[in-house]
Amino acid sequence: MSDKLKVGILGGTGMVGQRFIAILENHPWFEVKEIAASPRSAGKTYEECVKDRWKMDTPIPEAVKNIVVKNVNEVEEVSKDVDFCFSAVDMKKDEIRAIEEAYAKTETPVVSNNSAHRWTPDVPMVVPEINPEHFDVIQYQKKRLGTKRGFIAVKPNCSIQSYAPVLTSWLPFHPTEAVVSTYQAISGAGKTFKDWPEMEGNIIPFISGEEEKSEKEPLRLWGKVENGQIVPSDCMKITSQCIRVPILYGHTATVFVNLKDKPSKQELIDAMTSFSGLPQKLNLPSAPKQFIRYMEEDDRPQVKLDVNYENGMGITIGRLREDSIFDWKFVGLSHNTMRGAAGGAVLCAELLKAQGYIEAK
Repeated sequence: MSDKLKVGILGGTGMVGQRFIAILENHPWFEVKEIAASPRSAGKTYEECVKDRWKMDTPIPEAVKNIVVKNVNEVEEVSKDVDFCFSAVDMKKDEIRAIEEAYAKTETPVVSNNSAHRWTPDVPMVVPEINPEHFDVIQYQKKRLGTKRGFIAVKPNCSIQSYAPVLTSWLPFHPTEAVVSTYQAISGAGKTFKDWPEMEGNIIPFISGEEEKSEKEPLRLWGKVENGQIVPSDCMKITSQCIRVPILYGHTATVFVNLKDKPSKQELIDAMTSFSGLPQKLNLPSAPKQFIRYMEEDDRPQVKLDVNYENGMGITIGRLREDSIFDWKFVGLSHNTMRGAAGGAVLCAELLKAQGYIEAK
C-alpha cells in the first residue's frame, strides 16, 4: 500500500489536466487516484477519453490509462477516496466557484489552476517563493465554509510569471510603475497548432481578460493578510498589453520599470539571482534550485533554448539595461504550463503538504 497522498484531477482530460497527470507520473509524494471530467467522458477509461487528443510530449502514463473517468459533478463520488484535488475544470466562472467550494465542503482540499477564486478575499493565491504567508487565510476560509480540513488555494495567472518574480526581488528598491507586454504561447489557450491552425504564422493582439490579470494579480501577491482576508498592495502601478503569438510553450514578457531608489545594474542582477523562498529552503520535489537566472547574452532568453530551464519551473531573464524613458528594461521568459499552470499548482500543493495543510484523510 503506497503512503503517497491520493489525488483527484478535476478536468483531467483538458490540456492543463493532462499536464497535471504527466507531472504526477513519478511524483514522490502524490499519486493520481481519480480523474473527473464532463459527463460525456464519464464511464470511459482515461485512455479512451484522451487517446486521440493527448497533447503532451510524453506518452499517457500507464498507471492512469485504465482509471475510469468520473462525472466531475458527482462531488461525493469523486472525493470519497482522495486526499485532495487539483482543479483544471473548463466551466463558467460562477460554476467553477461553486464546484470547487462543493469539493472543499467534502473536507477535500482543492488546489486550483483556475482564475475563478483568485479574487475571493479568503482564498490564497500563491507563488510559493513569493507569498507563502497568504496560506494563513485558510483558517478563516474554513470558518466560512464550515470545514475542518477542506479549503481552496489557487495559483496566479501564467502571464505574470515572466516578470512578477523579478519585480518581487526588486521590492527593496521600491518600484513605482511598470509597462509590460507579454507574448503568450497558444497552449495558454489549451490548444496546439493541430487544434488552432490559423495561429501558424499569425499574431492576435488580444487575449480576453489577460491584461487585467497581468496588471492586478502581482499587487495581490504583494498584499497582506488583514482581518481574515487578503488586501492587495498599492505599492506600484502596472499597465500591460497581452499578445498571442505562434509558439506552443513559453510566455515572454518585455518590461520597462521605474524605481524610487537608484541601484546599479549589478545590484539588480544580484537581487534577482539570489531570490529564493520556502520551496528552495525545504527542498520541495518540484522546486527549482535556482528560481531566477540572468543571462548576459544579447539574444537570450529564447523559447527554444530556455523555456525548459529547471524543468520549466525556473524563470529566465535577459537584456537588462538602462532605458531612455524609464529607469530599466528587461525581457523575461517562463514556461506557461509548468511554472505558469500545473507545475505551479503542484509546487503549491507540495508546500501545503509540508506545512500540514494537506494530509491523508
